[in-house]
Amino acid sequence: MSSVRPVPPVLVALDTADLSQAQAWARAVSAAGCGLKLGLEAFCAHGPDGVRTVTDAAAAAGADPALFLDLKFHDIPNTVAGAVRAVAPLAPAIVNVHAAGGAAMMRAALDAAGDAAHRLGQPRPRVIAVTVLTSLDDADLAATGVTGAAADQVRRLAALTVESGLDGVVCSAHEAAVLRADLGPDPLLVTPGVRPAWAAAAGDQKRIMTPADARAAGASHLVVGRPVTGAPDPGAAARRVLDDLAA
Repeated sequence: MSSVRPVPPVLVALDTADLSQAQAWARAVSAAGCGLKLGLEAFCAHGPDGVRTVTDAAAAAGADPALFLDLKFHDIPNTVAGAVRAVAPLAPAIVNVHAAGGAAMMRAALDAAGDAAHRLGQPRPRVIAVTVLTSLDDADLAATGVTGAAADQVRRLAALTVESGLDGVVCSAHEAAVLRADLGPDPLLVTPGVRPAWAAAAGDQKRIMTPADARAAGASHLVVGRPVTGAPDPGAAARRVLDDLAA
C-alpha cells in the first residue's frame, strides 16, 4: 500500500509519562477529531506497548486516531532506517527525523517508511524533519560551529529536507510564512507553540501564535498541548481549537 495516511489539522501533544492520563486525553481529543502526538517522554517511559495502549484507548472510544510519533531520529542512515522500520507496526501517521542528519539519512528514513508500510499492508507514515530546535538561538548555533542566523539555517535545512523527498518539516509558526514561500504549497509545515487566544497564560512558551494566525501564515498542521490537556474538559477544548480554525 503506497498511500499516506490522512492527518487532521490539529495534533494534541500528550506530554506525560502517566499512561492512564495519556489514555484519558487520547479518548477525549480523538473523539473531538484531533490527532495525537506522543514524544520521547512517553516512549522512553513505556515503549511501543505504551504507545499501543494510548492509541488503543482512543480506538476503543470509537475514534481512529492519527498518531504523530515525535522521536526525532538522528543517527547514521542505516540505524535511522532500522528505527523507522521498528516503529512502523505502531502505524504512525507521521514520524520525524533531524534534518541535520543529512540527505542520505533522510532518504534512508523515507525508504524504510515506504518499505515497512508495504510489508505491513498499511499507509506509509509521512516523514518530516526538524530543522533547528526552537530552544536554540544564534549564539547556541555558533557554539556548535554553525555561522549565521538561526533563521537562515532553518531555511537551508528545510530546503534540504524537501530536496531529499521528505513530506515536510517541523517549524515554528513564526517561520511558517517564509518556509511556505520557499517550499511551495505541498510540504507539510507542522507547527508547535500554538496557543488559542482564549487559553491561559503562555507559561514557558516564548514565541506563540493563535491557531488561525498560524494557519494564515502557512502552517498545515498545528500541535497544541497544555491549552487542551490542561483544560477542565480536554475534549471541549480540542473542539474549540478546531472551531477556531473553521471560523
